Amino acid sequence: VQLQASGGGLVQAGVSLRLSCAASGSIYTINLMRWYRQAPGKQRELVATIWTAGGTNVADSVKARFTISRDHAKDTMYLQMASLKPEDTAVYYCNAKPYMGPDYWGQGTQVTVSS
Repeated sequence: VQLQASGGGLVQAGVSLRLSCAASGSIYTINLMRWYRQAPGKQRELVATIWTAGGTNVADSVKARFTISRDHAKDTMYLQMASLKPEDTAVYYCNAKPYMGPDYWGQGTQVTVSS
């Protein structure tokens, strides 16, 4: 499975942004997909999870502002981010966990929120 993240950029605080993660290859092996982020000098943190069978989970810190979704027809996962804050600045990574074997990772997309 290959993952290609996109949609990041430099934005002002308060705006919305949508990240995309396009998956290709053996999509049928994916159990769930996740968005992680890593801010400068900080550990990578889990932002949101979406299961192939249905169901989502979003970190409490961003639950009121972020939404995860997946378009199976396009084999693409999204992270809709609203009311962005400077503390959301990070590299955002998409991840896919297969039913068996190691996880797959995308290359990351930079989100920079200016105040």
